[in-house]
Amino acid sequence: MATETPAYTIVRAWADAELRQYGPTIVAETRVAGPRETAGSEGFRRLAGYIFGGNRARTSIAMTAPVGQAPAGERIAMTAPVGQAPVEGAWMVSFTMPARWTMDTLPVPNDPQVTLREVPGALVLARRYSGTWSEARYAKEADALDAVRTREGLRALGETVWARYNPPWTPWFLRRNEVLLPVADS
Repeated sequence: MATETPAYTIVRAWADAELRQYGPTIVAETRVAGPRETAGSEGFRRLAGYIFGGNRARTSIAMTAPVGQAPAGERIAMTAPVGQAPVEGAWMVSFTMPARWTMDTLPVPNDPQVTLREVPGALVLARRYSGTWSEARYAKEADALDAVRTREGLRALGETVWARYNPPWTPWFLRRNEVLLPVADS
């Protein structure tokens, strides 16, 4: 069974990246202090608790992909279910809610550290890669994405989001990962 991902339209494509237009979404998110890998795991557990019934309605919500992680000092302008990035030692980890839900119909989280937020549509520069979830690999891909941004004359509007699409048991060489950056077209 396929996992839902946020819908987007490709505005432009190059060999090393895509410029995408995403529509509005809703995310469940949590702020977690600590290093990227520890924060990602803790944030994932909190958010999984919410979607697997840890809410006032005891309702299960379908898992979507990717998981997004971004620096906690910034709002995640775009999410792909689990994404991550550091600011002052803290991260915002997010799950995109399935498109069928609205802010009025989503159940209220039991955990006060989990919040729901509407994310407006955004123009996003995206770079896809497979492989490990290491800090070094994330940094390498984020630098490559920034080089595309500079080359194409795009202006960054936020922090780079680290998006992971697969569960941890997926072999590293089959994993779909992305770095995503909200931008303004010149």
